[in-house]
Amino acid sequence: MAKKNYLTTKITDIKKPAYPAIDAHNHLWGNWQVERVLKTMEEVGVISYCDLTGNVHIEFSGGGYTITPGKMSDFVDNCSKKYPGKFYCFTMSELAQPTTKPLFTDHKRFVAECIETLNKHHEQGAKGLKILKELGLHYRDGSGKLIACNDGRLAPIWEEAGRLKMPVLIHQADPAGFFEPTTPENEHYDSLVKYPSWQFSDPKFPRKIELLKQRDDLVRQYPNTTFMLPHFANYAENIGYVSNLLDECPNAFIDFSARMDELGRQPYSTREFFIKHQDRIYFGTDMPANIDSSVEMYRTYFRFLETYDESFYAPDYDGTFDRARWPICGIGLPKDVLKKIYFENILKIIPSINHILKIK
Repeated sequence: MAKKNYLTTKITDIKKPAYPAIDAHNHLWGNWQVERVLKTMEEVGVISYCDLTGNVHIEFSGGGYTITPGKMSDFVDNCSKKYPGKFYCFTMSELAQPTTKPLFTDHKRFVAECIETLNKHHEQGAKGLKILKELGLHYRDGSGKLIACNDGRLAPIWEEAGRLKMPVLIHQADPAGFFEPTTPENEHYDSLVKYPSWQFSDPKFPRKIELLKQRDDLVRQYPNTTFMLPHFANYAENIGYVSNLLDECPNAFIDFSARMDELGRQPYSTREFFIKHQDRIYFGTDMPANIDSSVEMYRTYFRFLETYDESFYAPDYDGTFDRARWPICGIGLPKDVLKKIYFENILKIIPSINHILKIK
């Protein structure tokens, strides 16, 4: 727990964002507590919400989460039909399998099934393809070989996503501390104790930089496919690296979900980055919107973006404030930049959601 803070600092109470916000990185977890999420959205000024795992059930258990395939029709019935414009979704296609068995033994068959499902879900309204970090860290083929995201056997999937104009939101790697030994000296020690399945220091896992280089290679290989790189391209510890990546890859966009901690500790560099790359950043939280702290969670994001407030705390990875890691500062972005981040940029990435929303 953080030590008691005796500073007297400004507290800016922001109820709603400067502009309507689209939460373009979140989940409904397959439990369909839609009314609870809608209540939070209304209270905080979030006008639309992306369920990235529309055909998947995800449950937190055993110090991490478990993934089981679901049905895209469940999302359609529970969300898009009942609440037009409030929700849209991505699909994981066939890339939502248990890690206890090979992802495929016959890669040609697997890829064909992926593409078939991707097209089917596209017709049902899915707006993009979501890839979890299991690809690169856990999934293996029938021979036991770890499958990298830039494995050439998967190439037709990325090409098909580009043809369908479905962006690929791909999570690769995690905070740097997750790849280091779980000792009290590790700044993520408490998180790794809380979520032991996030410990990747074992040599059986690739190193963080290796995963990032594989992802960067993937983005460069398919310039006609749009890639959305969550969590500040999963390298919030190295703002310069991410800046160079965006300079080199016009088909890449990022969000900063679950990375206020790292970014808020380096507010000058972060503000400079957000202004420089203002056309390449979209808003997302990746934190539950159906729990008691959800309203405070969203308002902390708004405070980080819109104010110069100092020494306040961001929510934990699960959206709660039960455990404070380190204080952050706001980055006070200009209004024109905020407008792009809150909704304009995601409408450029996914133009098809524009017609169902009325934003000024």
